[in-house]
Amino acid sequence: MSLEIKVPPVGESITEVVLSRWVKNDGEFVEMDEIIAELESDKATFELTAEKAGTLKIVASEGDTLEIGAVVCSIEEGGAAPAAAKEEAPKADAPAADKVAAPVAEKESKDSYASGTPSPAAGKILAEKGVDAASVKGTGVDGRITKEDANNAQAGKPAAKTESPKAAAAPAVAGSRNERAEKMSPLRKTVAKRLVAVKNETAMLTTFNEVNMKPIMDLRGKYKDQFKEKHGVGLGFMSFFTKAVCEAAKDFPAVNARIDGDQIIFNDFVDVSIAVSAPKGLVVPIIRNAESMSLAQIEKTVIELATKARDSKLTIEEMTGGTFTITNGGVFGSMMSTPIINAPQSAILGMHNIIERPIAENKEVVIRPMMYIALSYDHRIIDGRESVGFLVRVKQLLEDPARLLLGV
Repeated sequence: MSLEIKVPPVGESITEVVLSRWVKNDGEFVEMDEIIAELESDKATFELTAEKAGTLKIVASEGDTLEIGAVVCSIEEGGAAPAAAKEEAPKADAPAADKVAAPVAEKESKDSYASGTPSPAAGKILAEKGVDAASVKGTGVDGRITKEDANNAQAGKPAAKTESPKAAAAPAVAGSRNERAEKMSPLRKTVAKRLVAVKNETAMLTTFNEVNMKPIMDLRGKYKDQFKEKHGVGLGFMSFFTKAVCEAAKDFPAVNARIDGDQIIFNDFVDVSIAVSAPKGLVVPIIRNAESMSLAQIEKTVIELATKARDSKLTIEEMTGGTFTITNGGVFGSMMSTPIINAPQSAILGMHNIIERPIAENKEVVIRPMMYIALSYDHRIIDGRESVGFLVRVKQLLEDPARLLLGV
């Protein structure tokens, strides 16, 4: 008797997933609750587990897009766990034929997914690129070539086929116009749809200001060692910006609100979404109730969320909601930009790189570390006075960080 394993519901708004990787091979014995595959949605990566012990029969291939409830594989009763096979092996009266048959069976099982063998989806991509599978190093189970390996394979290395070594080593023709097609990931497709929707459905404007970062940099330089010794984390800029946003939102609540039909929903809390660059694209995990957290608590939360994002371990709950977003393009060298609102929120603050520039201070020209900041906002709910006032308030708090500790 076999049991069908189907794509489980993974979130209210998620209707399909992509089978990104098989952890177990077809025909392999699996234990109950053992991880057999990885599924990727537009928000996170999920693990598919075996619902009973038995022999795995694969139905879907790596790279397939599956609807919720679709059959991924089946598990048939029978087969034996590897440990059990090892225990029965040393029987003294076992016929010689059995001793020969076991290695042969083992070889046949491994040959079906031998090292360097591409999955069906990977094989198709390599064929389209003209890349020889023998030249690609597999990172899957037993050295198997996965879809990701195939996507990362250099298209500039045409399949070696049977050309002579001399021909294969010839340099590419100058001015070559190679093209390659790559299927959009669920995350990228969702980001694309949401960005277009925001541009079409909101009255988005952006206002700019600049911040003298010297007071914060002086404060960090003075207390960074004691701060790290006491709290175990470094004192970064994100905690100051998060606290400044929370304080400014008290004076300008519309910036922390959202439109729901014909109503404006105001929040008496601030859940700050922080834009993080992850291997599979941009994600926005959330610092819950940031208004009630200390600088140290914010720093610890930021590090925890950023680490999960890099390891693709964020859950849907950690990325759902949020009332305001902060994005830091400065880490990539951006001097100024107009960030796009993270719907259904109404505003987003953009940080940029810090550059020493001459400014007038007390009627003298001095060199100060300056940062441009940008606030993109939905003009349907936030007026120009409120947007400018909010950004000025953030600037004041950052240039006099003592206010953040005193709440004035």
